[in-house]
Amino acid sequence: MNAPIDVSFFARAAKPLTSYRKYWASRFGTSKFLPMSRAEMDQLGWDSCDIIIVTGDAYVDHPSFGMAVIGRMLEAQGFRVGIIAQPDWQSADPFKALGKPNLFFGVTAGNMDSMINRYTADRKIRSDDAYTPGDIGGKRPDRAAIVYSQRCREAYKDVPIILGGIEGSLRRIAHYDYWSDKVRRSIAVDAKCDLLLYGNAERAIVEIAHRIAAKEPVAAMTDIRGTAFIRRTGDETAQGWFEIDSTSVDAPGRVEAHVNPYLMISEQAKEQGASCAREDEAAEVAAQAESAGSVVPDQVVKSPQANPAIKPLTFVPNPALSHMQGKIKVPPRDRSVIRLPSYEQVKSDAVLYAHANRVLHLETNPGNARALVQAHGEGATARDVWITPPPIPLTTAEMDYVFDLPYARAPHPAYQDEAGSHDGATKIPAWEMIRFSVNIMRGCFGGCTFCSITEHEGRIIQSRSEDSVIREIEAIRDTVKGFTGAISDLGGPTANMYRIGCKSPEIESACRKPSCVYPGICQNLNTDHNPLIKMYRRARALKGVKKILISSGLRYDLAVQSPEYVKELVTHHVGGYLKIAPEHTEQGPLTKMMKPGIGSYDKFKQMFEKYSLEAGKKQFLIPYFIAAHPGTSDEDMMNLAIWLKKNGFRADQVQTFYPSPMATATTMYHTNKNPLRKITRDSETVDIVRGDKRRRLHKAFLRYHDANNWPLLREALKAMGRADLIGNGKHHLIPTFQPLTDGGYVSARKKNSTTVALKPVSPVKGRILTQHTGLPPRDNGSGKPGAKPFVRKIR
Repeated sequence: MNAPIDVSFFARAAKPLTSYRKYWASRFGTSKFLPMSRAEMDQLGWDSCDIIIVTGDAYVDHPSFGMAVIGRMLEAQGFRVGIIAQPDWQSADPFKALGKPNLFFGVTAGNMDSMINRYTADRKIRSDDAYTPGDIGGKRPDRAAIVYSQRCREAYKDVPIILGGIEGSLRRIAHYDYWSDKVRRSIAVDAKCDLLLYGNAERAIVEIAHRIAAKEPVAAMTDIRGTAFIRRTGDETAQGWFEIDSTSVDAPGRVEAHVNPYLMISEQAKEQGASCAREDEAAEVAAQAESAGSVVPDQVVKSPQANPAIKPLTFVPNPALSHMQGKIKVPPRDRSVIRLPSYEQVKSDAVLYAHANRVLHLETNPGNARALVQAHGEGATARDVWITPPPIPLTTAEMDYVFDLPYARAPHPAYQDEAGSHDGATKIPAWEMIRFSVNIMRGCFGGCTFCSITEHEGRIIQSRSEDSVIREIEAIRDTVKGFTGAISDLGGPTANMYRIGCKSPEIESACRKPSCVYPGICQNLNTDHNPLIKMYRRARALKGVKKILISSGLRYDLAVQSPEYVKELVTHHVGGYLKIAPEHTEQGPLTKMMKPGIGSYDKFKQMFEKYSLEAGKKQFLIPYFIAAHPGTSDEDMMNLAIWLKKNGFRADQVQTFYPSPMATATTMYHTNKNPLRKITRDSETVDIVRGDKRRRLHKAFLRYHDANNWPLLREALKAMGRADLIGNGKHHLIPTFQPLTDGGYVSARKKNSTTVALKPVSPVKGRILTQHTGLPPRDNGSGKPGAKPFVRKIR
């Protein structure tokens, strides 16, 4: 496979995906769809499945669906893979539908965490599910990964269970659970799985499959990156590790050798302010100290004109401290494990929870991350959850291999409607959204605290080659039913991080910063958008392709570094509206989100409008904002509302902060501490928006134009001493009058409007009756009076 050199250069000590000898079952060839029934297995000539994947999503054979990627990857390795999609979890019988797997069950809750999939940010049950045929809710259980694992164990108790997907990935250690409002154990403990895979799992799942096929017990697989597993306390297999105790805060640890202030800093570290090479310097000094018997003589700058009467200082070891003179060399990272505070500790101590979360996020760079261990239980029931370092990112050639697998690019035929298509009653909205889109990369180095992409996919950008992307566009054009010439997206977690990474291999492998673009863009970050521009031009020149749109989120502070890219985007790839996410205007919440200031948005807006005008197009930016994020005061939301009105924005769909598992902002929400800084008992506290009333208020500020919110806003503005914002002038935020409303809402976009049926109102003694307070509907000649309930329709 010929592919461009990777943007990320750090050493990948990992076996390539294509280097394994295929399993014997490869003789059965490739199936059009992975089988979901015994009848399909019979058609393929299979007597059994080697691996069965259980998923909470409908089976769509497309590279945007995790079960399809893992299934096709294992099939390419020669294994027979079956799919059990959205099984009835009330008993173990549906989990026996394909028989007993020869190797293992692969379990995933689906492309979304099952709790986020089912509940809104206000903990209300959703009636829909975009990953289910017909958009029907309730087709998967709460905490699906745990339930599915239990049912698999009940079906065949001796079959190994390998748990993966984003639900497992974000719950790999003890974590705050928003829906129960408490700290839960690692999902590896609750699901009782044999191995948990986190992050992009292709590399790990292929190695596990081949090792299990070679009769290696799964309990012995403790050396695979990107996995979590359970060990009993004192297990002999844990010998040989250097354990670093990080179970407390505000306690003195080992005294490290001081870094000489006169020591020259490496050029790579100097380029970025010496923030990444300090640890290496400490290791070097420690090594020198060890060889000198723990004495670190100061280096003195000599001068030919130095006064000979001036003698340099000499340090003599204190004999009273001789018992402390031992080896102080920094242990090797590949054999170091950091012990986090136990589940019992973080459950009862919010400060230790914040500390554990901070340590975990500092150990996410595949180039330098160390293993983690966290105790669960005490006494005879004590167990340790071990988490190996993150998986080594895929190379460009491996990314091409994954995306070039023979996907059918359609839902399984079992979901066809009466017309034999997937566009009617059985339409799967998530499939419809990505039907004509192409994923060009993985990962995100933005580090936004409310987002879990970095915790799952990592911050190292893994890019496909241009040729691979073009091949997929051609495959969509030639094989996907309903294609009209428009590609809905060329993107990924972020639209414009394709082939962008660190300029220095040394700095990349040593860096522990959570973001490459906050508080400003790192000077070591390559911000070249030319590969992306080249791809856009080649893609839209393809025969049969009329339009290439960009629908993924755009990192606008990165985009403005390349005016040519912004011009290319605005001129050719915006379908009238472009969504971007400044998230807020005030520095308080922005610093807790790790997002750029609103000035970056203003700069991008100017460029957007300039190039739209030059192209002769009327196009608009649609900014997204978050309400009730940790660190947001009521005044911050008021100022945001004023900014929105001043700039003529009326937000229809408002995003309220949703505390997803393991996100940094979720830790702020739970602990009132800021894990972006060192955690101590007296460290910075964060203003948290809790309680339905205050969350409604913050949401109401974002929808200041909705008359239903005006009573709440009037009360709040008066309490804040800002009654001057209440009035009927154009500079006032809300008016003094209150129209009669029924809870409905009129939007410029019809689909965002709501229709509310008014319940019959009982007359109140002494009140003048109107149609809104008790009189029956007026007879307008369309039918008998009172034949239908009075409904006020808002369009």
